[in-house]
Amino acid sequence: MDLAFIPSPSRGVVELGPIPLRGYAFCIIIGVFVAVWLGNKRWIARGGRPGTVADISVWAVPFGLVGGRLYHVITDYQLYFSEGRDWVDAFKIWEGGLGIWGAIAFGAVGAWIGCRRRGIPLPAWADALAPGIAFAQAIGRWGNWFNQELYGKATDLPWALKITSAEDGRVPGTYHPTFLYESLWCIGVGFLVIWADRRFKLGHGRAFALYVASYCAGRGWIEYMRVDDAHHVLGLRLNVWTAIVVFVLAVVYFVLSARTRPGREEIVEPVPAGEESAKDGDDDAASAKSAEDTGAAGDKDDETDKQTDKEADKDGAAESAKKG
Repeated sequence: MDLAFIPSPSRGVVELGPIPLRGYAFCIIIGVFVAVWLGNKRWIARGGRPGTVADISVWAVPFGLVGGRLYHVITDYQLYFSEGRDWVDAFKIWEGGLGIWGAIAFGAVGAWIGCRRRGIPLPAWADALAPGIAFAQAIGRWGNWFNQELYGKATDLPWALKITSAEDGRVPGTYHPTFLYESLWCIGVGFLVIWADRRFKLGHGRAFALYVASYCAGRGWIEYMRVDDAHHVLGLRLNVWTAIVVFVLAVVYFVLSARTRPGREEIVEPVPAGEESAKDGDDDAASAKSAEDTGAAGDKDDETDKQTDKEADKDGAAESAKKG
């Protein structure tokens, strides 16, 4: 008899009148808001302008969602295009199925477009957003809990996840809650990036590279625990190989970047020409006003000196009359 376990929700959707609120989609949306909010604070701290992160996210988020879904559908095509399956389900993103590898890759393309339009270096923007992405993943993984998916091997540990659904080949029982393991790992990654960025002043994309490498290190062993269907290469799940390759690439980038471009960007966002001119005008006006005040003060001092001399002459004349 199981004395303790993590219960699964009886359903993954809540009906708000005619509007269905799906737990998976809700977690993704909350994660995006957290990433943009924290990224904006970090961007401003680096010298950027408020709202820039959100403006570029308008490009990055849709690209990321499309890329994440494409990666999932391509690597798990049998779920949508094999016999007895309906290919239309490939478009039902709210039912789950986003590959982080595709989301990051396509999201980077969208972010590059947004940064290019604003004249902003993509690595600097990615550094500001890096820990927020990790926290967004931590929140998003709870969407898998709502859908009773992506769990690990059977276990009777007190924190085991209890699966009650028997759909799509699931077998009710208690399993390792790999969604929870990854959520906690992502929280740790987010705080690691924040600490390292403050301690070592990471720049030129190195904070983002640290996030990628740290995430991959955890995703590798967590992925190995999962029991859902997946393609295998040389005895390992495809996502494990992906995590290994991406980890190596992130570490190589981190090392080479530190050697070729040490330090952090001094300017992450140029000031628009119009605002620069307005600022120069304000500075000129302030200088003119300062000069005017200085001149007025000088005139006042001269008047005071004249008054003093006049009084001195008056006192001298009075003294001479007294002696006479």
